Amino acid sequence: MLLNSLPFVLQPDLISKVEALALDCGAYLIQAREQLQTEQVHFKDTHNLVTHADLECEKRLIEGLSTLCPQAAFQTEEGVVVGVSEGLRWIIDPLDGTTNFVHNLPFYSISIALAQDDELLLGVVYAPCTREMFSAVKGAGAFLNGVPIRASNQERLEDALLATGFPYYRFDRMEEYMASLGQLMRQCRGLRRLGSAALDLAYVACGRFDAYFEHNLQPWDVAAGILLVREAGGVVRGIRQGVNPLHGTEILASGQRLSEPVRRELNPEGA
Repeated sequence: MLLNSLPFVLQPDLISKVEALALDCGAYLIQAREQLQTEQVHFKDTHNLVTHADLECEKRLIEGLSTLCPQAAFQTEEGVVVGVSEGLRWIIDPLDGTTNFVHNLPFYSISIALAQDDELLLGVVYAPCTREMFSAVKGAGAFLNGVPIRASNQERLEDALLATGFPYYRFDRMEEYMASLGQLMRQCRGLRRLGSAALDLAYVACGRFDAYFEHNLQPWDVAAGILLVREAGGVVRGIRQGVNPLHGTEILASGQRLSEPVRRELNPEGA
């Protein structure tokens, strides 16, 4: 990967060091799942679980990433660690898909991104159960286990496999959400719900999903995946005009040709 045009902090071996850290944390999660006890699972709020593994994995990531880039702050799911602020920060989700993890479903991941303000520089999504390492550096492409990947070239909604996530809070918008979901289900080939936004985006980046959309997310859910999709030639946008998907309120990711057809179904008024 050519990193000459990127900030000095992105040394040529930084991505490989982040990948190694993700591998180490992934091995820990596999072991932690085998030893998981009921008393280690807690509710942060309604329908939102956290385990000892989330907290321990976050601790390991913060310790490791701090040595790689000491000047960067942190934005994380389990809490924000304030570092030396130069607009540079790691955005991490140590365990995206905690409910799947608790129920021993393989669809969970580790998500790590490095951003300068709102510019994403580096992204890694690692799926421990399948040993799949998705990685991207701004301007250098996206990769799966070292092999270049590209987003789907699908242009027909009726031939497309879509992915989404169901909100576990803000149920006041449920009827609106289900209406748009039902409309798309009638038109696409199929719809999947994995339960890990980072994996959904990684699967868009490598062409397994033709498009993915969801509401009510957080930056740590999507940051690494956004860069993966864009570096794989895909499109990431808000469902509504003027929405920055990195801020987590809503996201639509797809190949180039399917972005507008899906957006029209989700937002027919074009607002």
